[in-house]
Amino acid sequence: MTFRATLIIAALAGLIAVIAGTFGAHGLADRVDDHLLEVFQTGNRYHAYHALALLGLAGHVERLGRTGTITVCCFAVGTFVFSGTLYLLAITGQRWLGAITPLGGITLIAGWISLGLGAWRSIPTASQSR
Repeated sequence: MTFRATLIIAALAGLIAVIAGTFGAHGLADRVDDHLLEVFQTGNRYHAYHALALLGLAGHVERLGRTGTITVCCFAVGTFVFSGTLYLLAITGQRWLGAITPLGGITLIAGWISLGLGAWRSIPTASQSR
């Protein structure tokens, strides 16, 4: 994965998070109950968090090598599944979508584990850099 590709993915994720947040605040607030609006907002919050995580990761992805690529893929897919199913659940009221949401959450967790392992393996400690 390259810096450029990661930065583009981060930009798209951020763009979609802002559009979704705006839709939730202005287009959805009067159409769904408070619980479903909260579900939508949870999806949007995690979406924005991971867009920012991708942005921060962009500058390090090449240094992290394969684990950087895995992290980017986990964050992108995890956000799509986790936030996407929450968005759809809130908009459609189809509660079965909630059964898929944890798969996205697990994928996001895997991304954070991958990032930690990649940092552990590829970034020298202060004593190693002397």
